[in-house]
Amino acid sequence: MKRYALLILLAAFAAACNNEPNTAPRNPLADLPPYPDGITRISGDSLAFVLLAPCKQNVYLIGDFNEWDTSKAYKMTPKGERFWIKIGGLSPSREYVCQYIVDCDIHIADPFAEKLSDPNDHYIPAAIYPNLIPYPSGKANGVAMAVSTKPSNYQWQNPNFEPPPREQLIVYEILLRDFTTQKSIKAAKEKIPYLKNLGINAVELMPFNEFEGNESWGYNPSFYFAPDKAYGTPADYKDFIDECHANGIAVIMDMVLNHSYGQSPMVRLYWDGSRPLPANPWYNVQSPNTSYLWGFDFNHESPYTQAFVDSVCAFWMREYRVDGFRFDFTKGFTQRSGDGWARDPSRIAILKRMADQIWLRKTNAIVICEHLTDNAEEKELAAHGIMLWGNINYNINEATMGWGAENDNGKKKGDISWASYQQRGWTKPNLVAYMESHDEERIMFKNTKWGKDTAGYDVKDLNTALRRTEAAAVIFFALPGPKMLWQFGELGYDYELNNDRLAPKPPRWDYYDDPARLALHNVFKAMFDLRAQRAGLFGTEDYTISLVEQFKYIILRDGSTTAVVMANFDVQPVTKSVPFGAAGTWREHFTENTLEVSGADPVSITLEAGEYRVYFGQ
Repeated sequence: MKRYALLILLAAFAAACNNEPNTAPRNPLADLPPYPDGITRISGDSLAFVLLAPCKQNVYLIGDFNEWDTSKAYKMTPKGERFWIKIGGLSPSREYVCQYIVDCDIHIADPFAEKLSDPNDHYIPAAIYPNLIPYPSGKANGVAMAVSTKPSNYQWQNPNFEPPPREQLIVYEILLRDFTTQKSIKAAKEKIPYLKNLGINAVELMPFNEFEGNESWGYNPSFYFAPDKAYGTPADYKDFIDECHANGIAVIMDMVLNHSYGQSPMVRLYWDGSRPLPANPWYNVQSPNTSYLWGFDFNHESPYTQAFVDSVCAFWMREYRVDGFRFDFTKGFTQRSGDGWARDPSRIAILKRMADQIWLRKTNAIVICEHLTDNAEEKELAAHGIMLWGNINYNINEATMGWGAENDNGKKKGDISWASYQQRGWTKPNLVAYMESHDEERIMFKNTKWGKDTAGYDVKDLNTALRRTEAAAVIFFALPGPKMLWQFGELGYDYELNNDRLAPKPPRWDYYDDPARLALHNVFKAMFDLRAQRAGLFGTEDYTISLVEQFKYIILRDGSTTAVVMANFDVQPVTKSVPFGAAGTWREHFTENTLEVSGADPVSITLEAGEYRVYFGQ
């Protein structure tokens, strides 16, 4: 009778816990077991497992080492809000697959697991992940973790790499799935000489921590400490990062901490069958942002979430030596209802805290947010040292298509002034502006599909469209501040994105062999080389822009050195007065033609449709 009464009390306690809101002020670091969260190698034959599971009653560890049986010897010891166990008798020469069973019902892998075993693993080619341990069908239930007592012995060849100054970053965004025909991180490594020759100094890898399925952009994450096996082994990822560092290229990891999906063990631990329970320490029952929501929404005001975020970032900087992060949809890092556009002091505090914790561990870490909110909020975050994505795709594509002379709701089409951090009123050059990212329709697709056609001049013509994209690259990359480009943008990638948005797209390395596309590549390279060779000039705070009309120009000044960059995006010749500011002989960079300027008065310049020039004073 006493046992029966105790079970009733335990059931009542669990029910109360499962309905308790996750905003309760708790300390997730209180009353700790002797080991950290996750899986810790103790010796050549022993491991420790620690699971944070507030309000849960019991946890068993099951796996290859105990015939997947919930024996008393493998019942984990409760300690505060955690459960832990140390097991021995393991062989360092083999991997083991295992899981937790929580409250006799919930089967999960450890949220901190660095390698997972998944029912979909048999789809991964052996060429990408050799000797992958088979998933234990009929034993495991859902995703399990693969563990080993074998120590990590990766030997970093470039341990002292320092990323470029943030204001000089040229970031190349990569989706590993679509970057090479092999779809692997190892194959991407083989392209590093190409990237170095192009002149970029950072790569931004779209999410590569474990996501659901094997064909994905990676924005459906489930495990945050394991590189996704669909692209390669942990050593392959480290080889890529090490080789990037050997070539002066920083590695930025795209990280999704706005949401997870249902495969996440932290979602599954507190789940009502359709959404997280109120007691979930990390997630909201429902996203407060009703306009933009994906998966299951993190509660970033929760101390549990904050501790988890800090652990995730620290892990990748420590174990994989990534140089920083691009955080996806930080507009959603809030508990305030609405579409996320308006200034939100709580969200600002959340992001500042997160960035400060990253810099506490790595002082020169790159922190980029895909924020896209009210400028007042972005200005404050930029002043704190956080970099922010700046989408100029629509406007610059209006210019390249030839429609920039038109008005749109009272505003001039093709106005790219917002690509200047100073135009936004920011005090620091922390705007990562881009003409293309993974999210936008490709410039060259729209040029050749909807470009303007006038007598004798058709933007839809491939060579004309490429030439106009050259002009866009010249004017865009001349603007001071960090910049980003999407993979193959330098070759005029023109496969439509939105016909099947998330579907694989073909890598087109053969574009490099097309003379017109190679010419575009060479213009990108020329601008990147100029930014590297004349960093003071192209990083100056003393510059003037005229980027509204179709004839656009930028004046850059660094002491006695001046550059004048111009391009005509009209579909006919345009003459404009350009203030060079000083008399003398000016040399055009691409043609080496000279221009004599007789005084300080503006000079009348005529550019043909799609023509561009970069002048340097002699």
